[in-house]
Amino acid sequence: MRFNDKVVLVTGGASGIGLAICKRMASEGARLVLVDYSQEKLDKAVPLLTAAGAPEVWPSLCDVGVEAQVEATVQGALQKFGRLDVVVNNAGLMQFKPLEELTGEDWMRILNVDLLGAFYFTKQAFLHMKPGGTIVNVSSIHAIETSPLVAPYAAAKAAVNSLTRSAALEGKAKGLRVNSVLPGAIDTPMLWENPNVKSGAEKIDPADVGRPEDVAALVAYLASADAEFVQGAEVRVDGGRLGHL
Repeated sequence: MRFNDKVVLVTGGASGIGLAICKRMASEGARLVLVDYSQEKLDKAVPLLTAAGAPEVWPSLCDVGVEAQVEATVQGALQKFGRLDVVVNNAGLMQFKPLEELTGEDWMRILNVDLLGAFYFTKQAFLHMKPGGTIVNVSSIHAIETSPLVAPYAAAKAAVNSLTRSAALEGKAKGLRVNSVLPGAIDTPMLWENPNVKSGAEKIDPADVGRPEDVAALVAYLASADAEFVQGAEVRVDGGRLGHL
């Protein structure tokens, strides 16, 4: 198994794509640092991940947009496990408003989670990871092609791709790899609660809807030694949907 004796930290790991990533890592022997903002979700996820094969699961209640909480989570993980091998920046937040109704607070709420959260954990990884460590950022096809009412989210995800490129350049000298995945329409509440989808303004072909496990498989590959020559990549996992948006 590719993650035996590895310590894998996943943000937003207690539901949706994050939980699927954790289950995949657990099935391959990873010891998990489960990061989420909801204690209720953490409590429900831990037994699921143990059942999926994780030797150990350490849950951490954390708002990824608060740097002090990120630092505390990483320090706790290091005290618990003594190392950190993989960081998956998956936590994300989306809201739906016309541009003219958005406020600075709206923008910062999204940017704090979707962009700065990824930066804070990348910074901590650079400070504490040993050579061979990997970072995978979960971006979105909204970074390339988007829809109305989600300007802060689309901008944040485009910035995550840019952060990935910068971190890959600086991480190479440290022996760290950094890549990103760009999910398309994935069968999670975030997709079906999208007002654009509910109203029919955004048409979703069932053939274009992927499973969280599809994203998890790609994340596991990029985080593993199988992808040791993949650096700074932005890999779409959208069933080809972006080709006809």
